[in-house]
Amino acid sequence: SFGVISDIQYADAEDGYDFSGYRRRYYRQSLNLLRDAVEAWATERPPLAFVLQLGDSIDGLNARSGEAEVALEQVLAALGRLPVPVHHAWGNHEFYNFSRARLVRTGLNSRPAGAIAGAPAGDCQAYHFSPATRFRVVVLDAYDLSILGREPDSPRYQESLQLLREKNPNNDLNSPAGLKEPRFVEFNGGFSQAQLDWFNEVLKFSDENQEKVVVMGHLPIHPDASDRVCLAWNYEDILSVIHSHQCVVCFLAGHLHDGGYCLDSHGVHHLTLEGVIETPPESNAFGTIYVYEDKMMLKGRGRISDRVMHF
Repeated sequence: SFGVISDIQYADAEDGYDFSGYRRRYYRQSLNLLRDAVEAWATERPPLAFVLQLGDSIDGLNARSGEAEVALEQVLAALGRLPVPVHHAWGNHEFYNFSRARLVRTGLNSRPAGAIAGAPAGDCQAYHFSPATRFRVVVLDAYDLSILGREPDSPRYQESLQLLREKNPNNDLNSPAGLKEPRFVEFNGGFSQAQLDWFNEVLKFSDENQEKVVVMGHLPIHPDASDRVCLAWNYEDILSVIHSHQCVVCFLAGHLHDGGYCLDSHGVHHLTLEGVIETPPESNAFGTIYVYEDKMMLKGRGRISDRVMHF
């Protein structure tokens, strides 16, 4: 079994609202909800094998107040009370606070030391691990293609900016207004060809070894488990890699604070977790996933529903 949580977005700030001005955000309270989740996970029997933190651990507000380091320390201290490894996806809010080069030197870098054989080139954060026989987890880097967190003179930044400008003529690149493909906004990102090729090889290995694979990344990759704005830029590319293999049973994402779910045409479960940041103090938003031979069972807490995912 393993824990799942997303979009904590902690900041030591008064409650506020999302960019539309409608959705309440509980910045300070989110740390308490995280601590409650950690406490609940610690009592699980049998104990959890690991926890997946699906990105946006601290809020972009911290960058403006100069509190990024302090906020991150508090989130990592809460998670550090767990006796098991925590695997982190990087989301847009990580990049509002830190450069990619800086993030590598924080506790949010859960990629094992020493490059994994055939890991994607460059500073891509994708990796995989096998917590049990015939079971593998792949952590994807959904901001590998992005203008967030990179130096403006880097080739990857230039490539990403060009793609974004082609698809989004708005002055404000965070605005999806009038776009035919509203996902092409600055707060999203995508997967480089190098990462797609690497992912394909990992899944090939898992097919050959009859493994079941769970994939996680910050951005949803299926339109039926997301709204049209929150999808990864090149979600079709990553889906077509997944669909060309037998092994993937589930894709876990965050980013869309409402959450979402679908079972796709190839029998892959797409689960988008509700965000802690928009969860009222008396509720919560985390879950535990129990893995069996033929299914996974999600026991949700608060805003997250229970779910049985057969494969």
